[in-house]
Amino acid sequence: MAYDEYLADRVRQVFAERYVQAEEKKMMGGLCFMVNDKMCAGIVGETLMARIDPEIYQQSLTRLGAREMDFTGRPMKGFLFVEGEGIDADEDLDYWLGLCLDYNPRAKASKKKKTTQR
Repeated sequence: MAYDEYLADRVRQVFAERYVQAEEKKMMGGLCFMVNDKMCAGIVGETLMARIDPEIYQQSLTRLGAREMDFTGRPMKGFLFVEGEGIDADEDLDYWLGLCLDYNPRAKASKKKKTTQR
């Protein structure tokens, strides 16, 4: 599945305005933005994937366009999808990315796969 290049540019713009260095990785059928070697946000199709503090997860689901991230077939706590109506306005995209960046320092990094030395 291709991801929305325009949305990717908007995410890059917000990160640039906040002086955030993000590494981009193509994964999960979309594009993932890694900050401090941790998944921070992403784009799947035309949808923003946001990794936020699990403590505000339920409350965040009440916002326009937000829904559970069920990419694997079951909801992932602390990860949600935000559809177009919830990120069309620049202020709304900035809000969601702000939540992602606020949580990033406390988020756990995924375990790196060990490589076998030969």
